[in-house]
Amino acid sequence: MSDEIKKHVDESWKESVEKEKRTGDVKPGAQAPVEISFGLFITGLMMEAVMALGDMENPVTHKKDTNLQHAKILIDTLEMLKDKTKNNLSKDEDEAMSSILYDLRMRFVAKAKGAGDIKK
Repeated sequence: MSDEIKKHVDESWKESVEKEKRTGDVKPGAQAPVEISFGLFITGLMMEAVMALGDMENPVTHKKDTNLQHAKILIDTLEMLKDKTKNNLSKDEDEAMSSILYDLRMRFVAKAKGAGDIKK
């Protein structure tokens, strides 16, 4: 008996992709590709932070859960991005980043005070 393990690989997906390319047929519910931008990236981090602060329902669990530690990590990540991209952002991107950080910090402080996590 051979020590090799035979694998069955289903490659029908390749045919399906090729057919979609040729015919332009897209399955119902398929989403169009989104062009990635810096604004979209920081907005995604912001939305995740808002969810971690419990101010927005999680689309997966359909619950509002508060995780201040996760929110702080996301806010710190955005701050790090602001520092690392200094002088490399457009005026609009820089203003958006500053606005997002201000809003998230205010939300965080309000939540942390309510949870008793901030010492006076």
